[in-house]
Amino acid sequence: MTADSPLSDRLDDDDYPAYTIGRAAEMLGTTPGFLRAIGEARLITPLRSEGGHRRYSRYQLRIAARARELVDKGTPIEAACRIVILEDQLEEAQRINAEYRRAANQAAAEGSGPASG
Repeated sequence: MTADSPLSDRLDDDDYPAYTIGRAAEMLGTTPGFLRAIGEARLITPLRSEGGHRRYSRYQLRIAARARELVDKGTPIEAACRIVILEDQLEEAQRINAEYRRAANQAAAEGSGPASG
């Protein structure tokens, strides 16, 4: 198997649904019921295998781990899920804002050269 095979692409893909509910719960130190609960709260939506079994990606496990941290500190699960969603939205907005700033700074730098014409 070569380094550019589809398997290596999937192994490096944070969004590839590689983990069963049992394995995901074990990795997070929680129960499958917790993962089902955050799914019902619409924090994460696992993909389904052909047999209908839930499959989680590494990205989803990071999100679930953050929710678990909040729940472990006494935050109700619904509130924890909402907090994690808002944190994720804020992070994305900050990333987009930084991209706009970089583009604006680059445009300003290009426009500050000698005038032509």
